[in-house]
Amino acid sequence: MDGMRAAAWVGLAVALIAMVSGCASPASGRTASGQLSVVVGENFWGNLAAQVGGRYVSVVSLISSPDADPHLFEPSTRDELDVATAGVVIVNGAKYDPFMDRLLAAAPSSHRRVVRVSAVLHVTGSDPNPHLWYDTPALPTVVDAFATAFSNADPSHAAAYRRGAAETIASLQPLEHAVDGLAHADAGDPVAYTERVPGLLLAAAHLRVLTPVGFARSVEDGTEPSPADVAAMRALITGRRIDALLYNEQATSSVTAQLQSLARTAGIPVVAVTETMPTDATFESWQLGQVEALSAALQR
Repeated sequence: MDGMRAAAWVGLAVALIAMVSGCASPASGRTASGQLSVVVGENFWGNLAAQVGGRYVSVVSLISSPDADPHLFEPSTRDELDVATAGVVIVNGAKYDPFMDRLLAAAPSSHRRVVRVSAVLHVTGSDPNPHLWYDTPALPTVVDAFATAFSNADPSHAAAYRRGAAETIASLQPLEHAVDGLAHADAGDPVAYTERVPGLLLAAAHLRVLTPVGFARSVEDGTEPSPADVAAMRALITGRRIDALLYNEQATSSVTAQLQSLARTAGIPVVAVTETMPTDATFESWQLGQVEALSAALQR
């Protein structure tokens, strides 16, 4: 978005605020009902933010459909307005949601707090795994960062935000225990994935990922893997060198579908994971269900 378009957008946002009921004030970051306005790139962080903030926040997740591809997402004018008038904006970072950076740059605000999860977790490197919500041990740190941002933006309810953070961290304990249990029972077990979506979870569980780096990168980028990488993946399956195959069921291709079929024929469990949270779940139930499915697969 160029400077002229950005300037035009800011003017449009100011005009729309007077017209649209429930929008936040750009100065206060509050909704018409007085709640702190929180805008989040993706619904998994949005769900945790809503748990932390409770009734004192109004959370809008720009990506909420389980069918949406964050890499291809194009924000709407309403999304632009929401970010322009938010009191707190939560960004995943690590090059996962660059559309959020464009929205923030288009409507600068000295009143807005921005939480960048990749910065909170000190993620570095030229090609980090951006699927940070699968890093179970790090989730309490992220939750605390949400509470800090809410408290700074809305000091009058700081105690409530701290209570919300404590309650949310407690609700994550069954997930943490399940990951610890997976590590205790299956550490070192060989697995493969079609892309890096569950990679941080597998690392926390100390599972051994045998997927060729080039294969996972190609699938994540939406390009065809090289014949050599496809052959290597097929060899992992036909040689029964892995105990489970994980795949992102929201981003399948002919290559990944063939690998799933090959794994089932070989008697290797296939475990589906998703990149965004299903609309009928909470963060905790979603992630716990996936960990339990993986644990069951490895026990077969």
